[in-house]
Amino acid sequence: MQQIINFLIKNKTFILFLLLFSFSVFLTFQSHSYHKSKFINSANFLTGGIYKSVNNIKQYFGLKEENEILLEENNRLKSILFNTENGELKQPFSDKKTSINYKLIAAQVYKNSYSAANNYLTINKGIKDSVKQDLGVITSKGIVGIIDNTSKKYARVMSILNTNSRINSQLKKSDHFGTLKWNAESPQIVQLLDVPKLAPVAVGDTIITGGRSTIFPKGIGIGKVVSFQLDETENYYIIDVKLFNDMTNIGHVYIIENLDAEEISTLYKQDE
Repeated sequence: MQQIINFLIKNKTFILFLLLFSFSVFLTFQSHSYHKSKFINSANFLTGGIYKSVNNIKQYFGLKEENEILLEENNRLKSILFNTENGELKQPFSDKKTSINYKLIAAQVYKNSYSAANNYLTINKGIKDSVKQDLGVITSKGIVGIIDNTSKKYARVMSILNTNSRINSQLKKSDHFGTLKWNAESPQIVQLLDVPKLAPVAVGDTIITGGRSTIFPKGIGIGKVVSFQLDETENYYIIDVKLFNDMTNIGHVYIIENLDAEEISTLYKQDE
C-alpha cells in the first residue's frame, strides 16, 4: 500500500496531466458531432472484431450441434423428395397423419467393415429411436444396406458389400430391373443380375433402386455401369456397377421407414 502511495506522489504531475487530457477529450467528443461519430465508429470496429472472433470460436465448438441440425434438415428435405410424383408434391411435409409414405432418421456409423465376404455396419440408433429390422439405410449419395438386427440404442446394418444382400434395382433410363448382389471382390463394384438381354444397357448408365419392395423408394442412386456381359444362358446380363458411395468411408447415414409397409405386406400375404 505504501508503494502505491509513493508511486502516486512521485508521478502526481503526470497523473494530473492524464486526467485533464482525458477530460478535455471527453468534452471535445461531447461538443463536436464529427469527433463523436469518429470515436463511435472506431469503437464499433474494435468491438465488432472482438465479437466476430468470439463468434467464430463459438461456431467452431458448435460444429457438432450445427451438423446435427443440418442432418435433421436433410431428413425433412429428403422426406419431401421421396414423396413427390413427377416433381409435384402430393402434400406439404407433415407427419404420419398425412399421406407421406416415408420417414427418415439420421444416424452415425460407429463401425464399418468392408473387407470380409459378409460385411456389416453398426449405427447409433436403435429400438428407442423407432428403428427396426428391414429398414433401408442410405447416404446423400446412394444406398448403404438394410438393417438386420437391433438393440435398444444400436442397430446392425447388412452392407450391400455382403454376399447375402439382395436389393431390387433397375436401369434409370428404362424399367428393366434385376437383383443387386456382390461377388466379394472389389468394395467399389457390385453386380446387377437378371436384367434381360433386350434391355438397352450401356457403359455409364445409372442404376437406381427399383421401388418394388417396401424397403427403398424408387429412384435412390446406386452407381454407374462400368461393364456388362451375358450370363451362361445368354438371356440375361451380368452388369458391373461402380457404387456412388465410397463404402470404405461412411460416416453419417439416413434410415428410411416406409410408413405403409405393414399394409402393403398384408396385401401380399393375401395373395399367397
